[in-house]
Amino acid sequence: MTVIKKFIHAALPAVAFAASATAAVAQTPEKLELRYQGWASKVLYPELAEDLGYLAPIKLKWIGNTISGPQDIQAAVTGDVDFGGAFNGSIVKLVAAHAPVKAVVSYVGTDKETNGGLFVLQDSAIKDPRDLVGKKIGVNTPGAYQQYLVTAYLQKSGLSQADIDRVTFVPAPPVNLAQLLKQKQLDAIFLEDIIKDKLLADGGARLLTTDYAQFGSYGYASYLFTDRFIAQNPNTVRKFVDGTARAIEWTRTTPRDVVVARLKKIVDARHRNEDATIVNYWKSPGVGGKGGVIAAEDFTTYIDWYVKNGVLKPGQVNPEAVYSNQFNPFNQAVASH
Repeated sequence: MTVIKKFIHAALPAVAFAASATAAVAQTPEKLELRYQGWASKVLYPELAEDLGYLAPIKLKWIGNTISGPQDIQAAVTGDVDFGGAFNGSIVKLVAAHAPVKAVVSYVGTDKETNGGLFVLQDSAIKDPRDLVGKKIGVNTPGAYQQYLVTAYLQKSGLSQADIDRVTFVPAPPVNLAQLLKQKQLDAIFLEDIIKDKLLADGGARLLTTDYAQFGSYGYASYLFTDRFIAQNPNTVRKFVDGTARAIEWTRTTPRDVVVARLKKIVDARHRNEDATIVNYWKSPGVGGKGGVIAAEDFTTYIDWYVKNGVLKPGQVNPEAVYSNQFNPFNQAVASH
């Protein structure tokens, strides 16, 4: 071996090490703390991801709870939090208002086991959609997913727009809706996933329909970041999406009792004065795409609905401008099937 060859041979490990070190630095998250808002009595997938170690070295900083998806994503736009999550239709409206945001991972949806439902009291005279005309229906946020679902349910039943306009949607925190129904301050309420299942288990309420019964399995809410945050912190966003996606799939492949025990441990440890029993009703991930991969229909459904109802003009919002799966490690696996 010549001197030159010996030198090259000896240098190769150092070159390889330097390359790997450079690659590691390139993947290092730029921001190591993400401020966010939680939901009472719920464990969000990013919270689960942090507990499982999937977000490290990123840490989450809880600044309080929200009761509204639109408020949560608006807080992301103003910089009060680093990421926010909401109904995809609310994200569409935000983009239509020229907010520079991008949805990056789906985190709420409906499937056979986990779905939202429209309830009345067991002894209520309300039996079908027409009986809801002139009644008050409780939802967590006016104009968001729950109102969309109920309105679609009424439209599919053949009610006229004039009849639908006579339905009053009343906003209230999800954890309070069941109580308002029992007190007969509301005629019907819409509850999502495990909060719905707890109400059913408690008794006294009757289910009219579910979002799964109406439309099947799909994702209807996503986490977003501002375009500026993504541009300045691409590795942080990638790590956040990766960890959240992996947490979603962890719940899909882990025995239910193990998942429930983990969720209960998280709720008990954070000391937020909330009902820890709700997590006992967890059944499934309730997310449409694998690892929270967003489908075009998760947004085009609401764009089309808003155009039909005159909220948006045709072509006002381009779906490709609203979301991106570029940070999701499961995107390629989904695309290949």
